[in-house]
Amino acid sequence: MGYWIAVVDDDALLLRSAKDLLEGYAMRVSPLRSGAALLKFMETNTPDLVVLDILMPDMDGFETFHALRALEEKLGRHTTPVIFLSGENDTAAERRGLRDGASDFVRKPIDKDIFISRIFNTIESHKTIELLTEKATLDKLTGFMNKASGIEKITEICQDHTGAMLLFDLDNFKLVNDIYGHDMGDQVLIAFSEIVKHNTREEDVISRIGGDEFLGFFGNITSENAVKSLTDRLNDQILNRCVKLMGEEFDLPIGISVGAAFVPKHTRDYTTLFKCADSAMYRAKESGKHGAQIYDEEIYDKASDDESDLEADLSRLSRIMEERGEADGAMVIGKETFYQIYRFSIRFLSRYKKGAEKILFNLSVDEDENLSDFTKQFIEMLKNKLRKSDAIVQIKSDQILVFLPIITKEEGDMVAGRIEKAFAEMNTGSAKMEYIAKHVSFESNEE
Repeated sequence: MGYWIAVVDDDALLLRSAKDLLEGYAMRVSPLRSGAALLKFMETNTPDLVVLDILMPDMDGFETFHALRALEEKLGRHTTPVIFLSGENDTAAERRGLRDGASDFVRKPIDKDIFISRIFNTIESHKTIELLTEKATLDKLTGFMNKASGIEKITEICQDHTGAMLLFDLDNFKLVNDIYGHDMGDQVLIAFSEIVKHNTREEDVISRIGGDEFLGFFGNITSENAVKSLTDRLNDQILNRCVKLMGEEFDLPIGISVGAAFVPKHTRDYTTLFKCADSAMYRAKESGKHGAQIYDEEIYDKASDDESDLEADLSRLSRIMEERGEADGAMVIGKETFYQIYRFSIRFLSRYKKGAEKILFNLSVDEDENLSDFTKQFIEMLKNKLRKSDAIVQIKSDQILVFLPIITKEEGDMVAGRIEKAFAEMNTGSAKMEYIAKHVSFESNEE
């Protein structure tokens, strides 16, 4: 099976016998003569199982077991399953061992079949539990910790470690979902997670706490320069990966904004640290995105003095909404979002007696041309030709719907004419475009 077993007993004969037996089942065996030897061994090794004798001089099995658990906690490791060995027919010792957390109990003299069976069962059960626990604590898409497990782990680490809490937010990520689809959005998130893992250490703790928000604790980051150096690397690398994923024509302003708070400089309390990092991250957004900001108590306190709680909440919400929706040209949005915007717009236009134009475009290309690529080019052209107040949605692979609010029928006809001209200029192949336009008028409350 290839399992690695550490056997601890002061009896040299038993150690030799156990070693020969387990190696006969293709197991790797590390024989140790005392509890102290086991603890020193475990500082740099991680066997699959420890077989631990209870009756040993200097440090008995129970003392060794509790010292092992303390060592594993200190090193931040998962617990190693332990099977106790005892030469005494003592049910009280067996109950104590199992109550303290041992996985099983085997009596001397060892019955070979029972011993091997219990070793296999213990290791397999432990690995199954570890796997289920890992699945329950990890975000399936990125492989980072999920929100609940990440917060728990970072809260614990902040109590006795020095470093930095960093809050990452992908700038303009929503545009990727809107233009390239949610599958591509997932690919970008996976790429970001790979980039972060490549630029951080195994012992750093990173958690996905929202769609495109990530939280991490980094023990080796203790200065502003280190934060900004990491941020610059992440920004360069995520842009390069997006170009590889979506092609050389990719020109969305994708990037990373980072907010940082230092431990213990700012505090060790998780809730306060998160607020500090969150405040710094939104200052990074306000400063032009694609950068990092360190929490500054003077700036935060001044903002708090100048604003009421409601004003501060409104300011924060405004930053969030503006960041999520910022883009040049017309809005390219998903169908569900489009339907909601359309229904709201119709109510607004009806109330204020304004008109709108709906234009449905249908595209077709020859068999040797790629419809998907041409549709993306067409949408990009529409985005640049229309107003910021206009909305674009891809209905089917070959159909794009445009909604132009607060416009007259004559103005709508002019827009359609401009699009026809732009289509002719961009069409270097044999693509065709058909469209139908319908004006929506509320002068008499009828469409």
